[in-house]
Formats: sequence, C-alpha cells, structure tokens
Amino acid sequence: MRTTIIIAALTLALGCGKKEPVQPSASNPEATKPEPTKAKATAGVKLWEFEAGHRMSSSPAIGSDGTVYIGSDDKKLYAINGKSGVKLWEFETGDIVFSSPAIGSDGTVYVGSEDNKLYALSGKSGVKLWEFSTGSLVSSSPAIGSDGTVYVGSYDKKLYALSGKSGDKLWEFETGDGVHSSPAIGPDGTVYVGSYDKKLYAINGKSGVKLWEFETGGYVRSSPAIGSDGTVYVGSYDKKLYAITGKSGVKLWEFETGGYVRSSPAIGSDGTVYVGSYDKKLYAINGKSGVKLWEFETGGFVFSSPAIGSDGTVYVGPEDKKLYAINGKSGVKLWEFETGKAVTSSPAIGSDGTVYVGSEDKKLYAINGKSGDKLWEFKTGGLVYSSPAIGSDGTVYVGSWDNKLYAIKTESKGLANSPWPMRGQNPQHTGRAPAK
Repeated sequence: MRTTIIIAALTLALGCGKKEPVQPSASNPEATKPEPTKAKATAGVKLWEFEAGHRMSSSPAIGSDGTVYIGSDDKKLYAINGKSGVKLWEFETGDIVFSSPAIGSDGTVYVGSEDNKLYALSGKSGVKLWEFSTGSLVSSSPAIGSDGTVYVGSYDKKLYALSGKSGDKLWEFETGDGVHSSPAIGPDGTVYVGSYDKKLYAINGKSGVKLWEFETGGYVRSSPAIGSDGTVYVGSYDKKLYAITGKSGVKLWEFETGGYVRSSPAIGSDGTVYVGSYDKKLYAINGKSGVKLWEFETGGFVFSSPAIGSDGTVYVGPEDKKLYAINGKSGVKLWEFETGKAVTSSPAIGSDGTVYVGSEDKKLYAINGKSGDKLWEFKTGGLVYSSPAIGSDGTVYVGSWDNKLYAIKTESKGLANSPWPMRGQNPQHTGRAPAK
C-alpha cells in the first residue's frame, strides 16, 4: 500500500495593522513559531490504495465509523480504515466473495461466499460471530430487516431468514431454481425475491409463509424495486417489466421491451420507473398505468442500474462505452460522455451532483452532472466492474480487477439527496423508494 500526499505551497498572509511575530530566540525558542499546516488533497487524487490477493468485483460497503468492507476473488473479506487505508482485519472464506457486504445497525458485517456460506463478522475485530451453510453458492447480497433479520438467497433454490445475532435459521423458503436476485424488503417487512424458476415471490418476513407468487416468462435475475405505495417492479428475461401489487400479487401491468431485462429498476420521486434492457434502450414508464413515457436508445446492452439525480436527471451506462444523462421528464438527452470501453458499473451520485462511474477501460470517472464535463479521471490497473461507494467525508471507494481498492478524494459530501442516487437506492440496498 502506498500513500500519496500532495503538498500544497502555503503563504502566510499578514493583515494590515497586525503585530510582527516575535522571532524565536535562545530564551524563547518557540515564540510565535507558526504551526505546521496539513496538506490538502485535491479532487481526483488518490488518498490510498489497498492490494488484495485477487481481483475485486464486489462493491464496497461503508460502516458508520468510516470503515470500508470489500470482498475479493482471493476468498477474503477485508476491513480497511477509510482514512488511512490501513488494513484492520481480513477474514478468509472458502471461495470467491462476489457478494457485496451488508452492515447491520450494530456494526455486524454480513457477507456471502461461493463456498456456500453466509458469514457474520464483528465489524470491529473481524472475529466470526457465526456462519450458516446453504446448499450452494451465495452470490446474492444479503438484505437486513428492521428487526435485524438477515435474508439471503442461494443457488440451492432457497431464500433463508437468519437471526442476525445468533445465525439461527428462522425459516427457509424453497423456490424452483437458483436465487441470484438480492431480496428487497417492503415497509411492512414482506420480502420480495426473484428466482431462476421465472417467478417473483412475496414472503412473510416473520414466518416465511408464502404470501403469493407471480410467474413471468423468463429468469428473474433483476432485483425488485418497491414504490412508495408498495407496488413491486421487477424485470425478467422474458423481455418484460412487471408491476405487481405488493399485498396481493395481482399484476397491475406489464411492459414489453425488445430484450432481456436484467437491469434492476430505479424509481423517480413522481413514481416513474426507469429500467434498461438488452434491446439497448432505457425506458421511462408511468408507475401507475404502465404507459411508456419515453424510450432512449443507446448503442449497447443496458444491464447496469440507472441512478437519478436530485433534479430528476437519469444517468445510465450501457455497453457502448458511454454514460448518458437524460431528462427524466422528457427523455431528451442532456449529454453523453464517452469512456474507453463498456460501462457495466452502476453510477453513484454525490451530494454536489457529481456522477461517479467505472468503466472496463480501467478508469473511474467523475463527471459534472449538469454539463457532462469530465472533472477528473482516475486510472486503475484493471477493469472497474465494482460500483463506487461515497463516504460521508466525500471519499469515493472503488474496487478494480487489478486486485486493488482505491480511495479517491472528491468534493462530494456523501450521496445526493435524490430519489435513487445509487444501485439499490441506498447503502443498505433495500431497493425501496423513500416514503412520501
């Protein structure tokens, strides 16, 4: 790990009428000696980097104390001091950690591994609190209920509910095929999850009883999004986006695109639903009626999830190497920014409107959300699949296939106060629109 410090040249300005400082002398060696000034890093400058033993595809999660947690293909989960980049601890699982970690309100870190297990680790020490074995890979990211229950899917076809404290299984629910989709949790505690058996399920979060199931015509790999009125939106490999009543499972509408819908939807403040498709388009759909408001054609598959700025601008990156900014109301392109290769990382929006996105050209970009001007770019040594995470102090963290996690200085102070500033809506990835 190397630490890069930019030393700024500072000049001591003396105001009119102020006394000249007393010079140090043998009798008074410390007299009015100026205090040393700390150097300030400028935006886009690397604060630190941390090297793991293999590539990082997992997206980072940030604890309330600023600790950064990230998994790696070297089978480990790492906890890194967000300020210094010093490794606090590492925990070795039995296989690749592709799942992004989730952090409980008490600081416990939950993460799945392709060794078929979900782990609960002390966020402070890295000590394993418990592990739970499923029957197959866990690449789904866990979701945490308001009571601390942890929900996670597995390729053994099941969704599990586990006590966050003890790891005891509260219940399991079997679908007809592998569960890759990450669960979403409704305000009443209902858990919604998709399966490769082509269905979306609604399950009582307390009892594990199936409330309803809804069958689509293709795999459900997209993670559901929940509107403020409880409507559940989910995409399917049958090329459709569905709107389903959260309480009853009744289909409100379906909207057909021209390709697989793998992208997880984003929901605007007015209830408009935005979703990408393998037909190379981004769609805006009225959340109530299912009527298409507009479509925007890109030059590549759209499977990253859109993000929405505080002014309603929608940002999305397809495989045509570009990031697009689109007026959320009209569908008019405001600007496009071209990177060097496909954009598969989902964008994140900072509090100052800056949009951060990774690219397969090995770079992380910071782009002015209004103008589309590049503010800076930061080059890593490998593909950037990991979606960036923004700390409350403005530091952006991103993993790369060069085996490293990077911390980069920005002018943002946390996430934007917007309807959908990042993948999954929030750092807890609840997939739920804010209550109105």
